[in-house]
Amino acid sequence: MDFNRLLTQLVNMFLRQIMNRGIKTGIDYASRRGKPAAQMTPEERQKARQSRTLAEQARRAAQMLRRFGR
Repeated sequence: MDFNRLLTQLVNMFLRQIMNRGIKTGIDYASRRGKPAAQMTPEERQKARQSRTLAEQARRAAQMLRRFGR
């Protein structure tokens, strides 16, 4: 394996991790509607928790559909 290919694989791995972290952070921010957790009411916290679990389920469903589509 040449060095260029190895370097490309490593860069892609790190970029994938950074993108996933950014997407998860954005979904978390959107589920809280931009409020810090300290300013949220208990109802808002529960709704934010539900929306995060819903987003996680949607991610898993999309992943399963990609697998079945192969």
